[in-house]
Amino acid sequence: MRRVLVVDDSATMRRMIMASLRDVRDVAFDQAVSGLEAIERVTLAPVDLVVLDLNMPDVHGLEVLRFIRGQDSLRGVPVIVLTTRSDDQSRTAAMSSGATVYMTKPFTPETLVPEVERLLRAG
Repeated sequence: MRRVLVVDDSATMRRMIMASLRDVRDVAFDQAVSGLEAIERVTLAPVDLVVLDLNMPDVHGLEVLRFIRGQDSLRGVPVIVLTTRSDDQSRTAAMSSGATVYMTKPFTPETLVPEVERLLRAG
């Protein structure tokens, strides 16, 4: 079973992401409602993929991403940044910080599911 961590401060958005991915085979979901909680979760238990929002109330998503990329044990974990921020500066900052994929909200299952499946197959 592969483990996907969904990080977003919106419970509705977390539910939408997980519902979109419900048909991806052999996946278990974990959730984090803040950047700090995301850091705790990836530190305590291995994950195979992270879906990460940038805008969070405590630790910004870019800091979470930099933390993940700074850990030897997590460096290879794919991170999909899924955010409302569609500006080039945010995209560039996320990609240069180590995002594997950058997607904007609103998203559709038709765009998210293939990326998740591709990244889980590659890992």
